[in-house]
Amino acid sequence: MVPRESEGRILTTHVGSLEIPDEVLEALKDDPSADAQVLRDAVVEVVQRQAEVGIDIVDDGEFGKSFWNLYAGYRMNGVEWREETDVVLMRGRDYAAYPNFFDWAMQTPGVLVWNDPGEVVTRKPVCVGPLGYRPEAVQRDIRNLKSALEGVDVVDAFMPSVAPASIEAHFANEHYGTQEELLYAIADALREEYRAIIDGGFLLQVDDAWIPLLWSQNSDIEPDEYLRLVATRVEALNHALDGLPQERVRYHVCWGSWHGAHSADVPLETIVDLVLGVNAGTFLLEAANPRHEHEVHVWERTKLPEGKKLAPGVIAHSTNVIEHPELVADRIVRYAERVGADNVIASTDCGMGNRIHPELAWGKFGSLVKGARLASERLYGTAAGKRHATTSCS
Repeated sequence: MVPRESEGRILTTHVGSLEIPDEVLEALKDDPSADAQVLRDAVVEVVQRQAEVGIDIVDDGEFGKSFWNLYAGYRMNGVEWREETDVVLMRGRDYAAYPNFFDWAMQTPGVLVWNDPGEVVTRKPVCVGPLGYRPEAVQRDIRNLKSALEGVDVVDAFMPSVAPASIEAHFANEHYGTQEELLYAIADALREEYRAIIDGGFLLQVDDAWIPLLWSQNSDIEPDEYLRLVATRVEALNHALDGLPQERVRYHVCWGSWHGAHSADVPLETIVDLVLGVNAGTFLLEAANPRHEHEVHVWERTKLPEGKKLAPGVIAHSTNVIEHPELVADRIVRYAERVGADNVIASTDCGMGNRIHPELAWGKFGSLVKGARLASERLYGTAAGKRHATTSCS
């Protein structure tokens, strides 16, 4: 890495997941921790491409993972995998409101994600003994990303990892006495992955889709119980992050990446204080899609804590339409007006891998970079822009 001067402009990043090449998936199918040459080559290529398009804070595309959250089960002792068929998905509040859409979408490839499999078959992790972390795969990923960054001109690099809540929700528990004991055992195991990533010289990004999904996927849960469950899971995450430098931690919260109604998404305002309670330095939130773009106004009523940064999504994974750079700039400026330009990083709503055609994902990245440059000119390019950049309405 050759860091660039980052003051006086809006930096760009994304949430992490990019489309994994088929040959990489094939190489890792039988051994998710394999150090395959095809994986190393793919990481080099994807890092270089991010740098070429102008992304400032890059990652490895999450190419070393089988799936954004379930990968963690393959890195733990005490886990047994059991195959399940005829899995029932999307049976939450949205389904109750729009059952015909979801029944149709689950039978129609390309609706909920761009390349849906025709048949749903999953392997479920089952906790059958004490959980312990196996570091081989993360150390492989750290080596690959370090190698790929040699001589590449970027500001920084990050590596995503799952939050305890977002893997615990998918575990069956046949060992620990309570679900909370399982949650903290997962947190203890993931702590080793978190520390390895930071010790490797990268930003740690913790992905936590299940915090919002606890609400939308549980039709019977009451608001007070929901907030209690979220608070417990934030505490478990902070337990896993204890002792790590907050300025090197990014926390990503999303409302699920499927292309559906999202009519039952919990409002950001309901959970924003709990989200900001995570021991992280940067918060990545959906802000570009039709359900959450209006939540920029949350930051008129909620103060971003001192020393923290916000990385709102200004590019959506939920549409094939490539955002115009002027629209991207408008979105960035709206956040800068509320939390201060120096506290804003331009990002994406969620990972692009499997959610949008790869060709369009790179087109969107190009628009993200152009929009950030336009916003930087507005916010920092003139004396009035500099005054505007340091003004916060929060």
